[in-house]
Amino acid sequence: MTANNYGKVAVLQGGRSAERDISLQSGQAVLNALRNCGVDAHAFDPAEQPLEALVHQAFNTAYIALHGRYGEDGTVQGALELMELPYTGSGVMASAIAMDKWRTKLLWQAVGIVSPRSVMMQADSDVSEVVRTLGLPLIVKPVREGSTIGLSKVYSEQELKVAYQLAEKHDSLVLAEEFVEGTELTVGILGDEPLPLVRIEVAGDLYDYQAKYLSDKTKYFCPSGLPDEQVCAIQAQALLAYKVLGCEGWGRVDLILNPSGQFYFLEANTSPGMTSHSLVPLAAKTAGISFEDLVMKILDLSHVG
Repeated sequence: MTANNYGKVAVLQGGRSAERDISLQSGQAVLNALRNCGVDAHAFDPAEQPLEALVHQAFNTAYIALHGRYGEDGTVQGALELMELPYTGSGVMASAIAMDKWRTKLLWQAVGIVSPRSVMMQADSDVSEVVRTLGLPLIVKPVREGSTIGLSKVYSEQELKVAYQLAEKHDSLVLAEEFVEGTELTVGILGDEPLPLVRIEVAGDLYDYQAKYLSDKTKYFCPSGLPDEQVCAIQAQALLAYKVLGCEGWGRVDLILNPSGQFYFLEANTSPGMTSHSLVPLAAKTAGISFEDLVMKILDLSHVG
């Protein structure tokens, strides 16, 4: 398709989630790439104007560069379908499920995809029982939040209570999860094809918000340096993990590879970061796909409700 075939494209960015700042960066990078390719693209921040303005302003397609709630969780996708506007990424159901780490785990477990053991916590949960079940250290995180916001690594029962309180500030659903020691990996998916693996090396002991966005010590390796046979096995399992959630268009699946070679899937992202240094663009570059070509391919795979 030529640039003109897409009509007037709204790049949805910013929004109301805790990931607003990252979304603005993704949106600007996408906007620049689309314009460089001759697309009639315009920034659109749902936090600053109502979504129905997309219709009033005669947009033909929505490019979703929103992250987190009210953008990656099926809400915006549903609104766009009601307005009969095509949009990038996964549909309503897949977006909603992938944003919910607990329900994602339940679906993965149903088809044999290995994920770290977990326990749903409540304010009156027996922390001693949680520790007995999962061991220490363990991870506590909000179920429906992204970018590791509200996430803690816990080393004692006393810390578990504090970690729960932090996570609960971000979501009424809180998940305690066994900590799997190993190598952080991510698999970008474009269309129905997995991209090259990215291996992540963190200076500290946790790939958290600081390590993702603020630290200059986090290192990314693509190609990952893993044996080809292992890479192929992980890519195949990642594609299954992606598809069983109903994801389409593009996305990213995160996992941990432990020292014995077992991989544990953590979560799926239906609207990953799209800055020039984000992980999906890095994997695409290794596959010979420029940032602009990646952006145009995602647009070409727009979802029509």
